[in-house]
Amino acid sequence: MGRTLENKKQIVEDLKGLLGEAEMALVLDYQGLSIKEMSDLRARLQSSNGVCKVTKNTLMRQAIDGNDAWTSLESLLSGTNAFVLIKGDVGSAVKAVQSFQKDTKKSETKGGLFEGKLLTQDEIKAIASLPTKEVLMAKIAGAVNALTTKVAVGINEVPSGLARSLQQHADSGEN
Repeated sequence: MGRTLENKKQIVEDLKGLLGEAEMALVLDYQGLSIKEMSDLRARLQSSNGVCKVTKNTLMRQAIDGNDAWTSLESLLSGTNAFVLIKGDVGSAVKAVQSFQKDTKKSETKGGLFEGKLLTQDEIKAIASLPTKEVLMAKIAGAVNALTTKVAVGINEVPSGLARSLQQHADSGEN
């Protein structure tokens, strides 16, 4: 028995809600993946605020219809698709998808959409190579800490240098 019209409307509304929160979408060909493998992908995406939805292309078309930010996704809607919708840490979610694909060797990324722009495979790989938000914050904190240390040493050096000069002058015995 197929889905009812109300059920389909609810799915479209859910997709619209997810798209409204998402920053990026990846379209994966999920043909050949088992339920266990799809569950593994979903588990990997949870930590990076990503969600994987398998739905009919016609329902996704209805969800993106009229939404300028997502209309470019239409060109990817053919075949068996799983949609990875990502909010938050885009880099780590793309890494999770690529790690999953490397492990299973069954799924391939058809394409993606980020800020209304279709992404090529190379651009998706470039996003995955970006450091995570935590790594970037650690690097910024390290840089700020190094800068404050240098300033503190510099400020401390002025009176120390003056004291050494006075001591040398006093040791030389000159008045």
